[in-house]
Amino acid sequence: MTSIDGVADVVHRKEMRIAVIGASGFVGRALSIALTSAAHDVIAIARRPTEIPGARSVTVDVADEAELRDALSGCEVAYYLVHSLGTGDFRDRDRRLAESCGRAAAGAGVGRIVYLGGLGHDPESEHLVSRQEVGAALACNHVAVVELRAAVVLGAGSVSFEMLRYLTERLPFMVCPRWVRTALQPIALADLIRYLVGATDVEPGIYEIGGAEVTTYRDMIAAYAIARGLHRRRIIDVPYLTPRLSSYWLDLVTPVDRRVSHALVESLVTEVIVRDRARTDAAFGIEPMGLADALAVTLLDQCRALDQELLSRESGLLDGVYTVRVDESVPDGMAASLDADLDRIGGSYSWYGVPLAWRTRALLGRLFGETWGLDRAQSMAPGETVDWWCITRRDPGSLVLRSLYWFPGEGWLGYQIGEHKLTQVGALRAKGIPGFLYWKALQRVHRRVFRALAAHRIKRAGNTSLS
Repeated sequence: MTSIDGVADVVHRKEMRIAVIGASGFVGRALSIALTSAAHDVIAIARRPTEIPGARSVTVDVADEAELRDALSGCEVAYYLVHSLGTGDFRDRDRRLAESCGRAAAGAGVGRIVYLGGLGHDPESEHLVSRQEVGAALACNHVAVVELRAAVVLGAGSVSFEMLRYLTERLPFMVCPRWVRTALQPIALADLIRYLVGATDVEPGIYEIGGAEVTTYRDMIAAYAIARGLHRRRIIDVPYLTPRLSSYWLDLVTPVDRRVSHALVESLVTEVIVRDRARTDAAFGIEPMGLADALAVTLLDQCRALDQELLSRESGLLDGVYTVRVDESVPDGMAASLDADLDRIGGSYSWYGVPLAWRTRALLGRLFGETWGLDRAQSMAPGETVDWWCITRRDPGSLVLRSLYWFPGEGWLGYQIGEHKLTQVGALRAKGIPGFLYWKALQRVHRRVFRALAAHRIKRAGNTSLS
């Protein structure tokens, strides 16, 4: 398996100035990180400010041709990762934006545009037709274009993957339309990034890319259940349930953007498989992973990302993860005592605060096979275990813990200490129906308990500083 963290090692070309248009999106952000890791000079272009370590953020509306041309000045390659599925007449808008981008790239002297489009031969859906029209529009301004056509992208944050996640997690039994048997060829985000990076020096043209297996949405549901450790999902096909009707049903089950999900569902009636693999293999020399590995890597990469990014998350549900964030004011001069107290974790419920709540939670877990223990860590280094946690981050002023063997899913607890503020963040990646019901049942309780836990941290630090 290849995680997204390892994509940069495929880049061995000279450093270039590269623009990523649509850098704030799911693919754009991952691509920008991979390119900066390979020491390229990356210009991250988006409609809103986008913070990507090592990249220069430029706020530009792609519809403003003059501003876009200025932003592309000096760039050798421009990646085009823009779509307008959330708007009304997205097909016309996407075509006009692509034409504008092509002219801006030509005017700025860009040598190559790399575009991520959609698979499908003679597609029936507006979405897939639009994807291919955009590729043609980009190519009409005498700038070399490499168009990569892909199907479902498997990565946390992809709308297609999130639809798969919520359907499988929340429904052990489901009635599905016939499109669940349509052939498709999903690709892991890690492999997609490798193809995108490799597109900087292949011959211009259209390349079809996909994972190692042709599958169906029905089989993807079964594979996700296995990867997540869920019971088998039972599916009954209903041939008369149209894509439009099924998209309304999806609205009840999945919290993804319905404007985007409806367009994607309507495209599922078209087979999206690679038909010319030999040409792609000869140009790129990439061996993509299969479905099981792609799902396992996606879930693992999300855990690793949360280990590092937990403290920047806001309260709410995002990509299958529920988060509660609370802030408490810190009295002057107490930050050092707060930080020192983080090293005292372990061996007692009283360290956390609200010990009765933690004991109750431990007893609840026993009903589901959990065995929580209380134990100090040998050191506060990442990878060490303490109580029912694994330490994933311990930096001056911060601590992040990931749960060990929780029945409702993977949990995180983190603390960030500022000069005048303590931030506490808790998160749960719910697992199946038990995880979903666990969070929903305790949603209001969690916020009250979390405020009490944060207040307890400050009280302990105050007592320590007085002793």
